[in-house]
Amino acid sequence: MRGRVRGRTATNSSPAPLTSAMARWLQSGPRRDVCVVLYGEDGLRGKEVKTALQDHYDDRVDSKRFDGMLSKLVDTGHVERRTEGLHDVYSLTDGGRAAVEAHFAWARETAGL
Repeated sequence: MRGRVRGRTATNSSPAPLTSAMARWLQSGPRRDVCVVLYGEDGLRGKEVKTALQDHYDDRVDSKRFDGMLSKLVDTGHVERRTEGLHDVYSLTDGGRAAVEAHFAWARETAGL
């Protein structure tokens, strides 16, 4: 069994290294999935992120749990929240983007892809 990967060494083809605090986000699949949903976007309303997760899971996401996930990601510096009109809009920070890239680099390497 392979050991845990917490980040990558900075090279031309690898994401920036992650601190252990930044890597802890990997311990939650739903938080990781929120970051994946936000990865290709310039910013999404919370409802849009929640709908994307529900579509992916083919199941309802509890609102209280979802709000907690977003708050945790904001607190850890993976996601930033800004207000546009009446709505909160979420987008990945550079650290969140690096965490997604490091996770997928690890997944590709581990799966031999």
